[in-house]
Amino acid sequence: MKNAKTSPVAWVPTAYFAMGLPFVVVNMVSVLMFEGMGVDNASITFWTSLILLPWTIKPLWSPFLELFRTKKFYVVTTQLLTGAAFGLTALSLTFADFFAPAVFFLAIVAFSGATHDIACDGVYMSELTPSQQARYIGWQGAFYNIAKIVATGGLVYLAGWLIKHYLPGGDNATATAAELFAANRNAWLVIMLVLGAVMILLGIYHIFILPSSAKDAGAEKAAAPARRTASEILSELWSVLRQFFTKKHIAIYIAFILLYRFGEGFVVKVVPLFLKASREAGGMGLDTEQIGIYYGTYGAAAFVIGSLLAGYYISALGLKRALFSLVCAFNIPFIVYALLAWKQPEQGWLIASGIIFEYFGYGFGFVGLTLFMMQQVAPGKHQMAHYAFASGIMNLGVMIPGMMSGWLADRLGYLTFFIVVMLCTIPAFIMCRLVPFRYDDKGNMIEAEEAALTNDEG
Repeated sequence: MKNAKTSPVAWVPTAYFAMGLPFVVVNMVSVLMFEGMGVDNASITFWTSLILLPWTIKPLWSPFLELFRTKKFYVVTTQLLTGAAFGLTALSLTFADFFAPAVFFLAIVAFSGATHDIACDGVYMSELTPSQQARYIGWQGAFYNIAKIVATGGLVYLAGWLIKHYLPGGDNATATAAELFAANRNAWLVIMLVLGAVMILLGIYHIFILPSSAKDAGAEKAAAPARRTASEILSELWSVLRQFFTKKHIAIYIAFILLYRFGEGFVVKVVPLFLKASREAGGMGLDTEQIGIYYGTYGAAAFVIGSLLAGYYISALGLKRALFSLVCAFNIPFIVYALLAWKQPEQGWLIASGIIFEYFGYGFGFVGLTLFMMQQVAPGKHQMAHYAFASGIMNLGVMIPGMMSGWLADRLGYLTFFIVVMLCTIPAFIMCRLVPFRYDDKGNMIEAEEAALTNDEG
């Protein structure tokens, strides 16, 4: 009974911080870790993109979680498992051939993290009333993004400081290749251990704090519906999938979702590598500490501000009127990296300003795609499941270009690569003009769409 009375303030922030941390580490922080340890760009971008797959396909196993144990059990277990996997990642860095086992353990982090997302959202929806859900939705988003700032800002900065600490004399310029490798290995080993400890402590904390209706279910057990079998869930999943892929306009919706973030898919993995690459190699020559501050702290904060302002902007204009400008805000700022690669400015404030501008546009424009999926793609009988499928397709649109981004950047050079990225954004602008709207801003079906639906049914 104690857990049922626990204030959401005690667990919503920590649960969603624990949700954000694994994704950000696997998607972004691991890129800098492997780069510092001498892994080639093509391998880094391919494997750190591929192991994001669980976050794309998690809707496929989410219905089966209800067959065994409670949502709280999965949240706590996955947090502990993620912590252990980070610890094993740290151990793998001590191996002579560290890359394959490190990727394997980070893949475990990805699977565990994706499962955690499902269960954590389940706890949020089942333990809070609709009014509480609305009240704490801001906390949810805020602490997910705080995890991003902590990981890509604080921990990356700490890694940079540790690298200098472990270098003889603390100077990259005079260090040998072996000394640089050893310093990076020791620094990132510490970071992975810190991550492991944080996740395990969060798991232990949530054993006592996270609510679970299972304790109060005894009185309602007789009235509860019979638990579904695996075959029944599989049949229902197939039905939900079929209904999703037979929605009207679904082909053009899928194309729009894939293309909206296509340019970002190329950029997201390469930018940290570009910022750290030497100026002779066409990069910006920043050290890990600078990247932690500029990209991980200032940039992430600009993303949050952009996201918040976009909500007010869309509310004032309506999504249909705002969509083209949101596509512009999302994709055009990628030109910053082409300009940085061309001019290679040395002023830190100028580099930071460019990153802040791009991240602000990223946050501002990203909201447009999220709302489009909620308001135009998801509505119907299985709204929550169909939104999850749309989100999976969206992640796939980032993962695929991310897998080839390092290979392409190596062959084209950074300047040409970022020019090609800008060309890859053009289809998103075209699709924005073609994509149909079925629902108005109030959630009502547009008359022409409703008439067409009636004719189809007739």
